[in-house]
Amino acid sequence: MSHRAYVEVDLAAIAHNVSTIKASTDAKILAVVKADAYGHGIVPVAQTALSSGATWLGVALLEEAITLRKAGISDPIISWLTPPGDDFVAALRHDIDLSVSSVGLLHEIVEAGKSLGVKPRIHIEVDTGMRRGGLLQEWNLFLSELLAQKDLCHVVGLWTHFARADEPDSSATLEQEKVFESYLSDMTSAGITPEIIHLSNSAATLNFPSAHKNMVRLGISMYGLSPDVSTMGSSSKYQLKPAMTLKGKLSLIKKAAAGSAVGYGGTAILESDTHLGIVVLGYSDGIPRNANNQAGVWINGNRAPIVGRVSMDQFVVNLGATTTAKAGDYVTVFGAEGYSIDEWASACSTINYEIVTRIASRVERIYVN
Repeated sequence: MSHRAYVEVDLAAIAHNVSTIKASTDAKILAVVKADAYGHGIVPVAQTALSSGATWLGVALLEEAITLRKAGISDPIISWLTPPGDDFVAALRHDIDLSVSSVGLLHEIVEAGKSLGVKPRIHIEVDTGMRRGGLLQEWNLFLSELLAQKDLCHVVGLWTHFARADEPDSSATLEQEKVFESYLSDMTSAGITPEIIHLSNSAATLNFPSAHKNMVRLGISMYGLSPDVSTMGSSSKYQLKPAMTLKGKLSLIKKAAAGSAVGYGGTAILESDTHLGIVVLGYSDGIPRNANNQAGVWINGNRAPIVGRVSMDQFVVNLGATTTAKAGDYVTVFGAEGYSIDEWASACSTINYEIVTRIASRVERIYVN
């Protein structure tokens, strides 16, 4: 193989994770494939999720939804982050469901529908405590506008997003669920009954069965990762399998003496004579610059920790005094062997979501199983 570095995506792991969670709920499964399927590849992951029991796809951006349509995927897709001025005509031509969270956005989408002679399929997002997206103080005005426009659009869903579902002991999620029920009651009292009710992200799907309603949104769990290792434990606790492995080549191996300073700023000093390996991946590829020596690579059955600062296109690892590694060998940055994605996240003071989503497009994706 000639790649200097590559991401290996195990589609069988994706399929396993979808089917495992599907077996635990009566709700429909929406597979969240935004951000290039969390860095795993939007089209292959979407196809795998749909063949494994998901019946909906969810994306943030309209262009992501259009990519799926152009790949020949005809299943229901919702795009939930469409700011005013987006190409809603294109969205409706591609039969994409749209999330609505303001009166202004409702009007824009209805006008796009009029221009095409179609009824837009919309999901109303309400703010139940996250204070991010969704209707809040505008709710009563919005509901009256929705009633005035109800013959010009098809209200498919009502939804919200949880802020603290990855904290199983917190009461916040149940409180948000109660607030959501009041929004739903307002809608049904006004004569509008959404077909799809979706509240649960991965964490709520795993922790709060009462919030499943009739559809759950699988994000990080579909990729075999825990929503929060510190509060929920690792993904293996839920029988989930991480799908991503990152590998890169060693471009050079050199002997270096004890006392040597390594990398920009000379922030690392070698404690003993050793061999250093140069891995051809850097922060332009998505390796966090602040990674410390609690992260590293796996080579020939051994862990080799990072030494010094990560550079734009490369980083240095300590291979030890007696290594058998050779220039041109592949190392596993994270995967089933060696360092896990969660260990890398901890070493970079971040979360597993960021580790996988930031791997750049210039790193080839290879699909197995």
